[in-house]
Amino acid sequence: MDSIQFYGTRRQSAARSVSTQESRDLRATGESSSSSLDPDIARCLFEEGEKFKGVKMIPPGVHFVHYSAVSQDNVTSPRSGFFRNFRHREVVVKRWHTLREGVHEVPVPEEEVDRLRLNVKNLDEYLGAYPYDGYKKWVSLSNWITEKTLARLNPTGPSHLIFSVQQLQSIPHVFSRKRRASDEGAVGEEIPTVSKELPDMKIIESTRIRFCDVSSRSFLQASSPADITKLHMDKSLVLEHVVENEFDGVENELLGEIQFAFVCFLVGQVYDAFEQWKRLIALMSGCEESVKKRPQLFLNFIGVLYYQLREVPRDFFVDIVSRENFLTTTLERFFSTIATMDNVDGGLRKKADQFRRHLQKSFKWDFSSEAGEDAPTIVEL
Repeated sequence: MDSIQFYGTRRQSAARSVSTQESRDLRATGESSSSSLDPDIARCLFEEGEKFKGVKMIPPGVHFVHYSAVSQDNVTSPRSGFFRNFRHREVVVKRWHTLREGVHEVPVPEEEVDRLRLNVKNLDEYLGAYPYDGYKKWVSLSNWITEKTLARLNPTGPSHLIFSVQQLQSIPHVFSRKRRASDEGAVGEEIPTVSKELPDMKIIESTRIRFCDVSSRSFLQASSPADITKLHMDKSLVLEHVVENEFDGVENELLGEIQFAFVCFLVGQVYDAFEQWKRLIALMSGCEESVKKRPQLFLNFIGVLYYQLREVPRDFFVDIVSRENFLTTTLERFFSTIATMDNVDGGLRKKADQFRRHLQKSFKWDFSSEAGEDAPTIVEL
C-alpha cells in the first residue's frame, strides 16, 4: 500500500532539523517516497534525516499522509495523518510543531507557499522521490475515493487531521445537587456541586471522522412486526436511503467510504474506522432487492473487497475470524443471495462465484452451511 509517512523526532533531537525555529516545514512538491512494510503493506516511508525537507514527484490524485514522532530511544508516538487530493505540479507545505510533535493546524500563508514554489528547483536535492513500484496497489485501494468523499468524511478541523488516538476534552462533572436553605429553614434553590474526581471526557467534535449512519434504527420505529423482520432479512431499504440522502444518488460514494474507512484503519490505525468498515460490509452483504437494482455497484464492491483482503496480514485476519467470525458469516449471506435469487445479473453472479472460490482457496473458508429451518420467516398478522 502506498501512503506517505513522515517520521519526526521528539523534542531533544528535533532541534537538529533544518532551522532553529520552534516549527519546521514539511514540504510535498508536485507529486511522494522509499518503500517499507507495515506490517505486510507496501507503502511509502521516510525516516527524517538531516537534509530531509519533503517529498517530490507525487502522482496526482488522492493520497494519505501520516507521521509519528520518534524519540531518541526509538519510541514512536501515536499516528496522525490526513488525506489530500494532490493536483498536478502542486506544492503543499505543512509546518511541523516541535513542542506538540505534530503538523501545525494553522495553514501556512499563501505568500510563503508561493515563495517555496518559485524556489522548488533549489529544494530538489532535499526532497525524496516517490517510488512508483507500489503505485498500482495504492490505486486499487483508493480509486473510488473522490474529492466529494474527502469533503464529506474528513474531520472539520483546520488541517483535517485524522488521529489514531481519540482527541478528548474534559467537561465539568456534576455528581450531586444540594439545596440552599433560607433563613427560616425552608428549602431553597438547588446548587450544583462539581466533582473533584476525574472529569468526564468527550471527543472533540472537530477531530471526528464524519462517517454516514448505516444503522437500521430510524427504520425500526413505528414499523409493523412483518416490516421489522423483513428489514433484518433485506437491508436494501437502508442502502437506498443512504445512497439517495447521504450520497445525493451517487452510489459509488458508498465504495469510496468503504475504501476511506479501510485505509484509516489499516494505515492510520483508527479503530472506529474498522467498526465502520464492518458495518458497511454487513450492509452490502445484507441486501437483496438492491442487488437486482444496482448490479454494477455490487460488481464494483467485489473488486474493492478483493483488493482489500489481499492487503490484510494473515495473522491479523485470523484473529478477527476467530473472535467474531464476521467476514465468513457475512459473505456467506452475500454469496447465497446472489446464487439463489432470481433475476440477478449474469455477470454479477459469475463474479461472485469466482470471488467465493478464490476465498475458499486462499483462506480455507467454508461458505456451504445452510440457514435451514432456523432462518427467520416473515409472518403476516
